[in-house]
Amino acid sequence: MCVKVHLTRSHVTLDLLNSASVPGAVCPEVSTDAGLYTMAFFSQQICRGFSSSAVRNVVIKHVTIIGGGQMGAGIAQVAASTGHTVTLVDTNDDILKKAVKGIEGSLKRVVKKKFADKPEAGEEFIQKVLQNVSTSTDTESAAQGTDLVLEAIVENLKIKQDLFGRLDKAAPAHTLFASNTSSLPIRDIASATNRQDKFGGLHFFNPVPMMKLVEVIGTPATSQETFDSLLNFSKALGKTPVSCKDTPGFIVNRLLVPYFLEAIRLHERGHGSKEDIDIAMKLGAGYPMGPFELSDYVGLDTIKFIIDGWRDMDPSNPLFAESEMLNKLVAEGKLGKKTGEGFYGKK
Repeated sequence: MCVKVHLTRSHVTLDLLNSASVPGAVCPEVSTDAGLYTMAFFSQQICRGFSSSAVRNVVIKHVTIIGGGQMGAGIAQVAASTGHTVTLVDTNDDILKKAVKGIEGSLKRVVKKKFADKPEAGEEFIQKVLQNVSTSTDTESAAQGTDLVLEAIVENLKIKQDLFGRLDKAAPAHTLFASNTSSLPIRDIASATNRQDKFGGLHFFNPVPMMKLVEVIGTPATSQETFDSLLNFSKALGKTPVSCKDTPGFIVNRLLVPYFLEAIRLHERGHGSKEDIDIAMKLGAGYPMGPFELSDYVGLDTIKFIIDGWRDMDPSNPLFAESEMLNKLVAEGKLGKKTGEGFYGKK
């Protein structure tokens, strides 16, 4: 038995560029009627309450990862290292060969630390992990027989919707879908499928093998069984999951991006040098990196895309005001670590 409430919720989304290769993330604001959202959430709780206790969480053993970039390859490495069977998918073999080579290189660095006194055991570990990874350029075929399809591709809503629309027809009924998006509402991506109850978000952080956190995002339509399965999968990877609502920026980026912008404005007003602000936050707040150092690592273009998207949705919010300094650096192509120069010059 299930009670359903049919609602029309107005919302706006913004297509942004890919930022999967950096640890920061983009998440556009979503305009939502709070009352309708609450009703949708309440109706979903009723559905969950009437769910049969016989329904079991999906145990994720086989993972299909769409996107062989830095994030996708990193997730593939961690999943394969923890005994999962992984199929890594991208548009051509060259990308996939580069991804597998990157995984192997990363594993060698892991082995140097963990198997320093046992090189043979280390080599055996590498080969075992690599045996858990296969590659494919056929997206639909790769989705057949898998327990979870996890997408880590360009931050473009239409492209993601088109992808999941095709996968919805190819994947088995039990297969869960998840997006690693850091910029788009999960419910908007899921709307392209007929399995919104089996759709959630798994937001990893870069570099995936090192970063312990995973934000697990549920929408009002995500079933409790799906959400629990995604939580359990995150734990099986050796990660620490946190539960998030499908709101702009989830938890980390909603706090981190305004912090970046306030630091920039502080400097623009002449109230502190970049160096002093960074030192103050490291020694006074205990942060491992100051806001300008971390901004360069994240990518200044990424931060600009974030704040531009949020400002379009909520132009009166002073936290989302433009920064002349940020705009100038991005226009000059000084994007931070990725280009060798950002707030700080080339070293």
